[in-house]
This record gives sequence, C-alpha cells and structure tokens, in this order.
Amino acid sequence: MRPDGEQWTGAPMTAEAPLALSAPGAGPSGVASRPRGRDARARGRSGLGRHRARAGILLSVPALVLVLFVLIVPIGEAIYYSMTNWNGLTSQWIGPSTYTSLFTDPVFWRVLENNGILLLAVPVALLVPLGIAALLHEHVWLWKLFRSLIFLPTAVSWVVIGMIAVRVFAPSGAVNFLLGLFGLGRLETDFLGHEYTAIFAVALTFVWSMIGTNTIIFLTGMSTVDPAIYEAAVLDGAGRWATFRRITVPMLKRYFQFTFVITMITAFTALFSLIFIMTGGGPGYGTTTLEFFVYQQAFDVGQFGTGAMLGVVLFVILFAVSLIQLKLLREDQ
Repeated sequence: MRPDGEQWTGAPMTAEAPLALSAPGAGPSGVASRPRGRDARARGRSGLGRHRARAGILLSVPALVLVLFVLIVPIGEAIYYSMTNWNGLTSQWIGPSTYTSLFTDPVFWRVLENNGILLLAVPVALLVPLGIAALLHEHVWLWKLFRSLIFLPTAVSWVVIGMIAVRVFAPSGAVNFLLGLFGLGRLETDFLGHEYTAIFAVALTFVWSMIGTNTIIFLTGMSTVDPAIYEAAVLDGAGRWATFRRITVPMLKRYFQFTFVITMITAFTALFSLIFIMTGGGPGYGTTTLEFFVYQQAFDVGQFGTGAMLGVVLFVILFAVSLIQLKLLREDQ
C-alpha cells in the first residue's frame, strides 16, 4: 500500500534494483554495456596487425625482386628460347613443335633410359648406408675410424672420384684384378668400353659417392631415438633384427624421405663432372644423362635452343619430384 492509502500498482522494489540501475556503463535496459577500454584494445590490436602486415610486405619486396630477376626471368627466357632455333647469337622462332620433335627423337629416350638406370641405384644408395649406420650405431670395434673412412668420399670432389673410378674399372684395374683373383677371369672386360657396363660402372660409383652423406644422416636420426625405447624392447624379448626392423626403421621415416630426395636430385643434376671424367657420355650415348645431354647439345653441337629445351624438361621433372615429395610429407603430418 502507498502511504496515501491507494493500491500500489508498480513492480516491487528490490535491494538489487538500485544497484543495477546505477552500475557503471549501464544502458537504458539496466544491462551493463561493453567497456570502452576493451574496444580500444581491440582496435589497437587490429591496427598493429595491419602495421605488421604492411611492414612484412615492404621487407619482402627486395627478396621478391631478387627472385624475379634471378629465377623467374631466366626460366621464362629458357622457355622462350626452347621454342627457337638459337645458335647463341641469333634466334629464329619455331614454336612448340620443337618439343614434338624432341619427344619423337630416339636419342632423347635413350638418354632418359640412362637416367632411369641411375634411379634404380637410388634404393641401393639408401639401403647400404642404412646398414652401415646401424653397425656404427652399435659402436663396433674402431667405429670412429670406420665412420671417418666412410665419410671420406663426401669430402672429395666429383673430378677426383671420377679419376679414381677410371682406374678401378680400367681393363687392368682393380675390378678385373679381383675377378681374376677369385677365378672369375672370364668376366673380365673393359667396363668403360661398352654401353651397359659403362652405365653400371657410373651407377656403382654414384652409389659409393653417396654412402658417406647418407650414412651420416642415418646416424643422426638414430641418435635422436630415445634409448628407453630400445630398453623396453629388450625387456619384451625383442632381438636386434626385430628392434631394428620395428623400431629403428619406422623412427627414421623422415630421414628416409630426406635422403631419398637429395639422392634423386644428385642422380639427375650432379653427375656431370663424374660422367665427363669417366666416359665423356659414351660409348655412343651409353652414359649420357639428361644433364649431360644439355651440355652436349648446347656446347658440343651449338644448338643452344635444344639445350634450353632439355633444361626445361629437366626442370619439369625435378619440379614434379618435389611436388610428390611435398605431398608425401603433408600426408604424414
């Protein structure tokens, strides 16, 4: 009841109502509004984000310009000259038909076959270092000395490796000497004088040259495995082979991927000096790889347009290999 005796018709007053109405920042409905300080902080953060984005773009411009002139422009020029008859001084536009002529050339496919044979050596260049790394990881007798000796080919240039290989595979070289020593004299031959034995000699030398690098990589990977895992495997009764196959190898998956990539790229792009010293690309085209074929066409024959076209084909192959590798890495994550 009101003091004057009339009936009170409003809502009952509570102790909380005055507090709600008098709350700081309260709106007309009595609900507290968003503090202005929070809005200011949000605007400050968004402004800082835009400032950092602009600074990042400005700092990236020099690198982008460098990539443009050092990488993109030469690739574009190579693609253009690959469709011309270019002798190094003048060029005559022919068009994409140059690629049609290349893909119908049996010599080109013979060269790719040589690259394929070298790719067959890639698994050997991985498995042999893996076995050596497993032995060295067990700290066999004189393991530090063996590690240094195995890594030695990595510190030697391809030219020196090629000169050593020429003497090893010569008619009076170490290979034929060992064949005669073990009673296999009928297998003695001039390994560098025949097409398929020459590519076999190049592939074997390539495997030997990669043993040091890949062994060190696998040793690094094995050192990252927690010893407690091996101890648990021993307590469960696992032998060395089972431990190696079911623990060590799966733990080295990323290291396998890395060594596979660098070994494959080496097989495609780093054997020029080795082939030049050992065989000169011969006999015939028996040891000519795509990389060496670029040199032959451009500087021996003087067909720089064909050399540019072969360079584009080599670039596309390596780019496809890189994409496949990136896809495999993303699937593993």
